[in-house]
Amino acid sequence: MAAPQTVTRPGSNPPPLPHLLPLRPGRRRPPFTRIPSNPPRAPAPPPPPPKPKSQTTKIIPDEPARSDLPFDFRYSYSEADPSWRPIGFREPTRFSPFGPGRLDRPWDGVAARVDGDGDARESTREEVLGEALSEAEVAELVERYRHSDCSRQINLGKGGVTHNMLDDIHNHWRRAEAVRIKCLGVATLDMDNICFHLEDKTGGKIIYRCINILILYRGRNYDPKQRPVIPLMLWKPLAPIYPRVVQNVAEGLNFEETKEMRNRGLNSPPLMKLTRNGVYVNVVEKVREAFKTLEVVRLDCSHTGTSDCKKIGVKLRDLVPCVPILFKDEQIILWRGKLDQEDSVSAHSVSQPQ
Repeated sequence: MAAPQTVTRPGSNPPPLPHLLPLRPGRRRPPFTRIPSNPPRAPAPPPPPPKPKSQTTKIIPDEPARSDLPFDFRYSYSEADPSWRPIGFREPTRFSPFGPGRLDRPWDGVAARVDGDGDARESTREEVLGEALSEAEVAELVERYRHSDCSRQINLGKGGVTHNMLDDIHNHWRRAEAVRIKCLGVATLDMDNICFHLEDKTGGKIIYRCINILILYRGRNYDPKQRPVIPLMLWKPLAPIYPRVVQNVAEGLNFEETKEMRNRGLNSPPLMKLTRNGVYVNVVEKVREAFKTLEVVRLDCSHTGTSDCKKIGVKLRDLVPCVPILFKDEQIILWRGKLDQEDSVSAHSVSQPQ
């Protein structure tokens, strides 16, 4: 039965609404609550228990690391000559870049030296390489690793073959038979030197070389579990102080002749313009060809930086050979030397730029 409707006559007051009626004593009006449009969410699951923290590496281990590699540990093997003799150091020699007490070899400011047996190392290398690869096997490996999208690639920069790079190569060799190495910068002036140190320090074999791209093969009998111990350098050591590369008076000339050679070089057109971290594999040959007709050559290194500019001049001095007579405004001025003294230039004592 429907509830009777209340009829309101015109001019009369409407009846009060129920929620505006006074409450009876002892009763409370319920608070206003909005009905949720979405159902309540389920309670979130409790967070998982925290994992136990791994033990942090000790600054000074209980026992220093010992490596059987029979060569001196240096920051760079291809860019440092053992015959270089520094005249000073920029940091105390007691600060070893391997960390305090982490290596059983003392650091002398240039290298961590050790006495090793080279014959044993060579025999071990031949055993790891095993039987030589056939042409078909070499072609298969080259096709697999020579492309730019190869995941097994290491970039070699102006530091050349560095010590920590050896550990990177062995890490790639754990899962791959070869590794692709892309070389850039000052080190590409002498690719033969890079190839020699890669094979000598890692024990592998270069099976492919195209301009600045190398493929280093690990060997048939390589066992990742028997890889050598390579303690890592924790920081890059400061370069020692070496004698000046450019002398005030070039050997074989007097002061006026040296000044004239420098002015001729600055006013001559540049033989080449070198870019930063470029590929310099053909620079040595071009300088040699230019010296057949020219006495002074200028190289424009305005985009390489002052440090790289000096390193390029030092390498050209030993590889061409020639005499650097000026480094100014990132320009290299090279003198071919006197014709009767060209053979003696290569025997000149080598030194690294400051």
